[in-house]
Amino acid sequence: MADVTGAVTFPKGFKAAGVRAGLKEQGLDMALIVSDVPAVAAGVFTTNVVKAAPVLLSKSRVPSDKVSAVIVNSGNANACTGEQGMADAVAMAEQTAQGLGISAEAVLVASTGIIGKRMPMDKITSGIADAVRSLSADGGADAARAIMTTDTVPKEAVAEIVIGDIKVRIGGIAKGAGMICPNVATMLTFITTDAAITPDALQGCLAKSAEVSFNCLTVDGDTSTNDSVIMLANGLAGNDPIAIGSEHVAKFQEGLDGVTTSLAQQIAADGEGATKNVTITVDGAKTYDECRQIAKTIANSPLVKTAMFGCDPNWGRILAAAGRAGVDFDPAAVKLSMGDITLVLAGEPIAFSEDEAHEYLTNRDILIRLKVGDGGSSSTVWTCDFSYDYVKINAEYHT
Repeated sequence: MADVTGAVTFPKGFKAAGVRAGLKEQGLDMALIVSDVPAVAAGVFTTNVVKAAPVLLSKSRVPSDKVSAVIVNSGNANACTGEQGMADAVAMAEQTAQGLGISAEAVLVASTGIIGKRMPMDKITSGIADAVRSLSADGGADAARAIMTTDTVPKEAVAEIVIGDIKVRIGGIAKGAGMICPNVATMLTFITTDAAITPDALQGCLAKSAEVSFNCLTVDGDTSTNDSVIMLANGLAGNDPIAIGSEHVAKFQEGLDGVTTSLAQQIAADGEGATKNVTITVDGAKTYDECRQIAKTIANSPLVKTAMFGCDPNWGRILAAAGRAGVDFDPAAVKLSMGDITLVLAGEPIAFSEDEAHEYLTNRDILIRLKVGDGGSSSTVWTCDFSYDYVKINAEYHT
């Protein structure tokens, strides 16, 4: 598994483009990803009750074995826009299909940006035409940049695995920096692969992968109206189709998990205003879900996140957050450490150098480890700190 430029065109038979349609004040803002042949498609989407029109449209079209393209815009979420918003999402698919000479049902749609504003369809129409003209096997890097909003860097990752004796490639791009606490099922992820795989197997693998990657990610505890993870598999690697129960499912899952985990970690590292990458591992609860619930509660705590920004080893905030996570554990069994520095043992503080702990927290990468009992489960969550810039970025986002 590696990070690369042009990841969505790394697998065989994919082209992409990223163009400027004028939806944002500057930079590329429309992306198009196309398979040379109809592809198997899967998706996981936001669990927010308030869902954007493109989410509802794309969700209705997967899983499928006849999707050829995904059209994406940044700068406008097309959320909370009523019947006109759905009509605009449908029009995006239709216009893309017309440009490519395919069926409108073979096109998925995704949007990200400001909620509650109507789509500027004149710009969208022009952007789609430009994207179709610009499609290239070298267009993956532009597509990764075109889906960004408050991101400071594009996020890309790839994996190459062997299924039978056939090399199979997986590539993914993602955007997200704020309003990030995916419950997928403003985060968007698009993954391509040249593997041959059945629709139900791909949907199962993608859902499982999202559970151990994107659902272990949080920047600020807010779940977007537009969270979408869409995957296309075109089968051009030539392997025997992977089906549920196949001996090759585990290998494919391993490669996919490598890509999604890398993308999730890149999103956490690029959190709005972030100065620290914070990894939180919780061990010893009865189940994986309990460990993750504790870890995410800590990761979402504004008090913990601001302490990380201030390089303050205020471990009481961490234990307080763990204690309100809704998971029963014995406080007397707790062990807490930051890096190699143990702060709490058997539920009680132990002597440690506050200067040394402060110095550790000046690092870019921070590891917090909490053991809450003798259960065999463990979960790791990725997050970042809250800085002054997080408030500034979000206070001024709409205006």
